[in-house]
Amino acid sequence: MVRGNKFIWGLTGIVLLFVFQFPISCRSTLPQDNHFLGPKTYQGTVDIRINGFRRTYLVHIPPGYKPEVPLPLVVVIHGAFDTAEGMEKFSNFSRLADTENFIAMYPNGFGIMGFLQHWNAGHCCGKAADDKLDDVGFVAAAIEDVDVRLKIDRDRIYMVGFSNGGMLVYRFAAERGELLAAIAPLAASIGGRPAADAPEWRIPEPVQPLSVITFHGLADDDVPYEGGVSRHRGGDRTYWSVEDSVEFWIDRDGCDLKPVIQRMRGESVLVKTWENCKNETTVSLWLIKGWGHVWPGPYFTADLAEDDPLKNFDAAKIIWDFFKSHRR
Repeated sequence: MVRGNKFIWGLTGIVLLFVFQFPISCRSTLPQDNHFLGPKTYQGTVDIRINGFRRTYLVHIPPGYKPEVPLPLVVVIHGAFDTAEGMEKFSNFSRLADTENFIAMYPNGFGIMGFLQHWNAGHCCGKAADDKLDDVGFVAAAIEDVDVRLKIDRDRIYMVGFSNGGMLVYRFAAERGELLAAIAPLAASIGGRPAADAPEWRIPEPVQPLSVITFHGLADDDVPYEGGVSRHRGGDRTYWSVEDSVEFWIDRDGCDLKPVIQRMRGESVLVKTWENCKNETTVSLWLIKGWGHVWPGPYFTADLAEDDPLKNFDAAKIIWDFFKSHRR
């Protein structure tokens, strides 16, 4: 059995889980007087409307927050059929923010009454892509809104995304990379073909070199490592391969062509790192043997058998350690 599949986090399962587990959010709204108390997660809104409703995000403030001290901001973007609340729950970034003293922000994609949410990552996905929503513009506006309300370090803004959210991270990095210090797309691709009769789409040329750390399960049946059609969903949508997606950034960042290779966790994790890149950037690829289309963190790895080499694997901690060494 592929590790992760036992959690039944296929697309249908995700819909049902979040319908029952995450009804309309009752989070406290960000106070107008800027009097924030952490650790706490608030809901923020941006005056960008779809069908009359303003777009929203969650922001988690750590206990060590002081208005006079700027903190790093980590923007964490959920996948298709997910929500900001769901991403906060299983990514572990809010807990990490409390110990590492950074602010975590979780934008909400476009959906129906807060459910079935997607992002327009160019080649994927759902109605957000079909309607060509400006999700890059929305996420940029959400960052600016947090910056107005909280004290963030503009040289230490980072972005993480899973699946469709990771694809949006790739797109955001190419189009608005001047706002970011580093990115971490997981289970994602930089391009593909939405349908057999549609033109192929790929993220545009990046506005500047940018550090990238990316993770992918070698048993991912939704966004296959080798690219092409999803083995899980079928159809005629195709994705660029992980290798092609990473090579795109290696080339644009001007890195050494030969990576530094490490094997970890009983050789269940292969890490390739390309160094000596432009502007002191780095590209790092983490490949996880036997792992499917599931966030590789304690929410799913804590219950693995004691002798499983991926027991308690925590992508969020690895990502944050990578982010800490990069500034804009």
